[in-house]
Order: sequence, then C-alpha cells, then structure tokens
Amino acid sequence: MAEIKDRENALIMETTKGNVVIELFPDLAPGHVARIKELAREGAYDGVVFHRVIDGFMAQTGDVKFGNSSKPSFAPSRAGMGGSDKPDLKAEFSNANHGRGTCSMARSQNPNSANSQFFICFDDAAFLNRQYTVWGQVIEGMDNVDKIKRGEPVPDPDKIVSLKVAADVK
Repeated sequence: MAEIKDRENALIMETTKGNVVIELFPDLAPGHVARIKELAREGAYDGVVFHRVIDGFMAQTGDVKFGNSSKPSFAPSRAGMGGSDKPDLKAEFSNANHGRGTCSMARSQNPNSANSQFFICFDDAAFLNRQYTVWGQVIEGMDNVDKIKRGEPVPDPDKIVSLKVAADVK
C-alpha cells in the first residue's frame, strides 16, 4: 500500500474494481475535507454507485441519497440528483489543478451547492480550475479508477464498497 503520511487525512476506498487511496488536502479545502470524512465515518458512502463516468474526463459518485445501492431510497434514474441531509458547503475554490487523480466536489450551477457528491479526474481537466473545490488526490489505485464502467447513466454501475478514513482502519 502507498505510504500514507497522515492517516487522519487519507481515505481508503474499496471499489468493485479494487482499492484506491486518496490523500486529503485539509489546508486547501477544510470544510469539504471535514464533510467527506464525516460522511465516510458515518458509512454514508458505502454502497454508493459511480453514476456518471465519462471516458477521458472523470468518474462521479457520492450521491448518498439516491445513489446508495444498499438503501431503500436507491433510485438509479435519480442518482446524481441527491446529496446528504447536511447543509450545502461554501465553495473553497483554489488554484489547484484538476489533473489525473484529482478528487473534487460536484455541484449544481450554484458555486455553494457542493454536498456529498464528488468526482475523480481520469485526465487533465484544467478547464475546471477555480470553479470546483479540489479536496484530494489519488496516491494509489488510479488503475482501479480507470477500470470503472463508463456511461451517463452507467448501466450496472460499479460502486464504492466502503470508504474509510485511514486512521480508522486497523
């Protein structure tokens, strides 16, 4: 496994394609990192599908309301339209580049509407810079992200089996 410098600021995401390790950037996006960790610790992301996956661009997931395949509220046709029951987050835009492996928050037209959904960039997407909140970087397992099934929506989508803060993993 990748060397994790700060286990409190790293995530271990088990997907149906394999494990992914994400380094968190609390200095860059403290509110967003806190929300991701809070939801991960609640188990909110466990079972959530990758509902929008565009080849050469990104894999989007994190709809804990309609995208959680293990909950009664799972609605594949609505996955991507929901969030958590927590308030939306204020944008924390930065000069960080949306490069390969960048983890950033999804949102609506309103810059302050990020909630639980996020995406991982497959390739450079610099056109998103300063418009979406970067909160992390894949440091291991990008080959597993590359294997996630594509689609808008994705037929028979891959999912997050579990998402945990590394400090909580024995």
